[in-house]
Amino acid sequence: MQLITTIKERCRMCFTCVRDCPAKAIRISHGQAEVMKERCIGCGNCVLVCSQNAKQYFRSIDHVRELIKSESKVAAIIAPSFPAEFMDINYKHMVGQIRALGFDMVCEVAFGADLVARKYREWVENHPGERRIATTCPAIVSYVEKYHPGLVSSLAPIVSPMVAMGRVLKKIHGSDVKIVFIGPCFAKKTEAVRSGQRDEIDAVLAFEELREMLADSDIDISKSKPSEFDPPHPGLGALFPISRGMIQASGMSYDLLSCDVVAAESKTKFPSALKEFENGSLKTRLLEALCCNGCIMGPGMSENLPYFTRRTAVSEYARERVGKLDRNRLEKEYEQFINLDLSDEFIVDDCRLPLPSKEEIDRVLAKMGKLKPEDELDCGACGYETCREHAIAIHKGLAENEMCLPYTIDRLKQSLEDLNISNEQLAMTQNALITAEKMASMGQLSAGIAHEINNPLGVILLYSKILLENMDEHSEDYQDISMIVEQAERCKTIVAGLLNFAREKKVNLSRVDIGKLIDRCLRAIIKPENIQINIFPTMDDPMVEIDPDQMTQVLTNLIMNAIEAMPDGGQINLHTGKRGKDFIITIEDNGPGISEKIRHKIFEPLFTTKQIGKGTGLGLAVTYGIIKMHMGRIDVVSNAEPENGATGTKFIITLPIERVKNGVNVVN
Repeated sequence: MQLITTIKERCRMCFTCVRDCPAKAIRISHGQAEVMKERCIGCGNCVLVCSQNAKQYFRSIDHVRELIKSESKVAAIIAPSFPAEFMDINYKHMVGQIRALGFDMVCEVAFGADLVARKYREWVENHPGERRIATTCPAIVSYVEKYHPGLVSSLAPIVSPMVAMGRVLKKIHGSDVKIVFIGPCFAKKTEAVRSGQRDEIDAVLAFEELREMLADSDIDISKSKPSEFDPPHPGLGALFPISRGMIQASGMSYDLLSCDVVAAESKTKFPSALKEFENGSLKTRLLEALCCNGCIMGPGMSENLPYFTRRTAVSEYARERVGKLDRNRLEKEYEQFINLDLSDEFIVDDCRLPLPSKEEIDRVLAKMGKLKPEDELDCGACGYETCREHAIAIHKGLAENEMCLPYTIDRLKQSLEDLNISNEQLAMTQNALITAEKMASMGQLSAGIAHEINNPLGVILLYSKILLENMDEHSEDYQDISMIVEQAERCKTIVAGLLNFAREKKVNLSRVDIGKLIDRCLRAIIKPENIQINIFPTMDDPMVEIDPDQMTQVLTNLIMNAIEAMPDGGQINLHTGKRGKDFIITIEDNGPGISEKIRHKIFEPLFTTKQIGKGTGLGLAVTYGIIKMHMGRIDVVSNAEPENGATGTKFIITLPIERVKNGVNVVN
């Protein structure tokens, strides 16, 4: 049974639960507070302190309803802390409401507490040389079993009042009776199913759950029939939920001079009391340790009342009941159970984790930027009292570096600095892109102007040179026409410069084995393991005229684009073939395809669908330019809609096998 769990959506990572867990059973993992079942002692402190109600305990309402509907008799046994819960009504009305839920009997656990108190007094009287730890609090028992296994043999072998009352009712009414404990403690839920006690208690309800059942059943408190508790009736056991109540109920003396009996309550006091008891500095014979400030402050209480108000309510009820007590009857009831087995056994459940060495702790601290003693602020924001305790928890896998507030602030500052640098780099990149766009526009404008000027300029040059051929070199007109030719030639040079600015450099053709070129290209590409590349050559003569360097750039661009389009893996097929005087290279992938609405833009300079910093948008534009300079063309066929068939993209490159002019092969 996972007693306490976290509602992740509500957890705000305030680490309050870590700070208030005496067993440090809260593990922070991936930014979430997780209650570790094997380390939890069921104290419920994390439920109490969580302002976001992110901690929830195991609910037993449905199980109890099933028991009530069964054919068995069902008894409700009420913890003696009930006066602190139901201060708004007389206890007889409370009993009447509980009966109205369908319970056959309603009894007080305080009678079991009386039997347990007598057992402790007998033990103290009959074992003068022994030292024991009281086992009335199940959270304390779990804490000792898990974190002080050396003290398990010091646990008093006496059951809790809840279990004692369960055994009492089983003896009176038979083993078939079902017993439901109702009280303020979550740890009772795990105690009820602990080895050796499965037959005594069948279910446990917190007072909060009882309130919910009463509300769901629409029982009118004012109209409920008053009823008395079923016997047996208790004596001073009603004081058990108050700190030192067990000591008074047993008749033992809390003598500050002898220190035979010492009480330690609350999550802050009991751990140190157990440590001192273990090392021998606390020389008491009986240590009554409680995880809460008495059971009246248990996490299962629904009423948010102050401590002394609750304490007063319990004291007044106990005083009223004891005042009406028939002591002769009570003694006869005690004698009826004088031979009742109230023994218990406990087991070692060592949950201690090995302590790291000083060097290992220092390494963890160094990762949080704590390189010197003065860096250890011990602010407690992480939920641990000191930075070293936090470092130990990190080494044990219970905590994370990010829990440290100064560390997180430093990381935030660094992130802000990195973000500022990134913003500066982004601004520089944007400026570079704007400049590149201007240059591209200027190149397009230059190319357009150059082409427009070239034609009339050619006419001017042609006719100027014809005029020169027919003129006397010594005439004045010849000098004027020569000036026209000279200036026209100058314009031609300027136009040629504009064209060079607007276009790629010219290709250097050579005869190349296209198959070997593809092989070299693939060897230079880092291919992920989840990508398969297949080559299908169909040309009898693989020799073609291309610029090998520029064509390698083309193939690399297209193959890398295909690989990046398939991060989850896929297949790339390269086909080479001949069609008339042209050869064809097809690069096909089975990736997600290119959307139709952007397909017409893919060859535009600076257009890219990749994330910022992942692509420049120039690859396909350069590819397009190289193919055009090879007097070829590039076509794209793609499907990005699965409903239209298999998705994927195919680039088809068509190039002339060789350049021929006047019957002679031409290589530029």
